[in-house]
Amino acid sequence: MLELKTHQEIEAMRTTGAFIAQLLDELQARALVGANLLDLEQHARKMITERGAVSCYWDYAPSFGRGPFRNVICLSVNDAVLHGLPHDYTLLDGDLLTMDIAVSIDGWVADSARSLIVGTPRAEDQRLIEATENALVAGIDAARSGRRLGDISAAIGAVAADYGYPVNTEFGGHGLGRTMHEDPHIPNQGRAGRGLVLRPGLTLALEPWFAHGTDKIAYDPDGWTIRSADGSRTAHSEHTIAITDGDPLVLTRRAG
Repeated sequence: MLELKTHQEIEAMRTTGAFIAQLLDELQARALVGANLLDLEQHARKMITERGAVSCYWDYAPSFGRGPFRNVICLSVNDAVLHGLPHDYTLLDGDLLTMDIAVSIDGWVADSARSLIVGTPRAEDQRLIEATENALVAGIDAARSGRRLGDISAAIGAVAADYGYPVNTEFGGHGLGRTMHEDPHIPNQGRAGRGLVLRPGLTLALEPWFAHGTDKIAYDPDGWTIRSADGSRTAHSEHTIAITDGDPLVLTRRAG
């Protein structure tokens, strides 16, 4: 069931989104060579507690996970792209790190992810991250009242095709608001002109993610961390947006 949000409710989600952007900015500044993933997790917990926010990940137990998730952020390194379980790992020069987080403030959720290179960048990693960011921009631009959900998916998939990256459609974007996952599901590939008609008040998390060499995935023994099946590098970009009568609103936009 779709829930259209009021202007006031969207503004409440924007407050949550601004906090998430600040949190990711702080973690990105700390994600240096020699930093430990568990230290990034602890800093995220501290910021969430101090803000009076609530983690949407803590105790999250979907059908694909192994037991409840007992962390507040997903940290995925190199060939890991989704649901990375924070663990005792020290970041190395050249690592590709993806950070993904969702929190609730005063009952309203926002969700965002970004990928970054630790230390010395590789050109192919920069290109992969750029592809997800450009796909996100294209998906947001397609998210306009009167258009269809397939237009968003098609826009994201077209960017992946331009870069030559395959697309997995098992995990993608989603609705959100009072909870982290609401209808509809938004694949990162699709046909324009198909699916749900977009209406003002619809709030969505768009999240293109690509692996360099495959659209197949594999799970770690921890039951959570999802990797590219061929071990190739991965990247993921995500924003929470709201459909309006005009341009879409990016609720997790970084300051400036």
